[in-house]
Amino acid sequence: MEIGPILRALTRNKLGVVLIALQIAFTMTVMVNAVFIINERSKAMARPSGLDEPNMFYLRSTGFGDQFNSEVTEQDDLDLLRNTPGIIDATPINAIPVSGGGSSTALRLEDDPTLPAIPAAVYYTDDHALNTMDLNLIAGENFTSNDVLYQRTSESRNFGKAVVSQTLAETLFPGEGLNAVGRTFYNGDNPVQIAGIIERLQSPWPNSSFVEQAMIVPLNFISGTSTYLIRTEPGERDRLMVETEETLASNNPNRIIRDLMSMNETREESYRLDSAMATILSVVIVTLVFITSMGIVGLAVFGINRRRKQIGTRRALGATQGEILRYFMLENFFISGVGVTLGAVFTIGFSIMLSSLFESPTMSWYYTPLGMVILILIGQIAVLGPSTRAARIQPAIATRSI
Repeated sequence: MEIGPILRALTRNKLGVVLIALQIAFTMTVMVNAVFIINERSKAMARPSGLDEPNMFYLRSTGFGDQFNSEVTEQDDLDLLRNTPGIIDATPINAIPVSGGGSSTALRLEDDPTLPAIPAAVYYTDDHALNTMDLNLIAGENFTSNDVLYQRTSESRNFGKAVVSQTLAETLFPGEGLNAVGRTFYNGDNPVQIAGIIERLQSPWPNSSFVEQAMIVPLNFISGTSTYLIRTEPGERDRLMVETEETLASNNPNRIIRDLMSMNETREESYRLDSAMATILSVVIVTLVFITSMGIVGLAVFGINRRRKQIGTRRALGATQGEILRYFMLENFFISGVGVTLGAVFTIGFSIMLSSLFESPTMSWYYTPLGMVILILIGQIAVLGPSTRAARIQPAIATRSI
């Protein structure tokens, strides 16, 4: 077997072997953790919000002057929007899902502030919200127009009913599932009854710990600014965005229309940093793998050039090209094996540190062994070229000076 000669050859170039092994270990640590982060961010970015996002947009109407009547203007706008060909429905709302800004509250099962609170995003809207958002009501019922309350922004936010997401219902009443309809929880000292449960609705904060815990309440605020969430027929969104802005702007001169944006644009903007992070980490992975591969190639070429006579002698004594090729491939396997073993320790330690510092999810067990296999394969591919050239060395050329 060639193990003995390989180990003796490696000990004669300790520095080069140690440097390449450490480089492999460092590359593996960064690569595996970066791939895990990219996968987690990709899953978060692909997570459905529960809305018909491709066919939705929103805008804000801000009034000014003594002649502006917020309540009348909002009702006129909604009537106009809901009767516009191509628009399925529209609703006033305080916040946009996945937008990064909105309202949240702390819920309890009893009117006792000392009890643990359950956080939830709150969408203040009306009885058209479920249809506008295209939410899937899986239990209970929607609000009616008689349930909708109208309040000034300075007044207390008391409401008696709520439609909650399935995740929030299960968090509030574990094990009850859809049977939570009709149950009561407390928003401060205000009792709230669950009127219905929707399959999914995300909070405005895509990276929050309670991203799937959201509720819709029939409460509409009367103020100088109204936000309208609008759903259109498929393929009509872009046209209606322009037309709606122009129509509303000309319908009332005592207000301005701003923040016109589609839900797709909102999602892209909210996840811009995550997307940039994934791109940067991908570039880092490719760069490190390339540098490590070049280091492996360099070490192999150096070792082969230094042992050309030894290779020629072995060929003259009957060694085949396959045996020479196997020798250098096995040599690289030993170096890579040491590197990935050390890298596995670094990878797990670094993952634990990231989880504790940033409260991120724990990396799945299979990432580390998979990274080890990939880097060993990369090492074998990198050394294949120099090893093949070494196997083609002719005995007469290599031993000409002997």
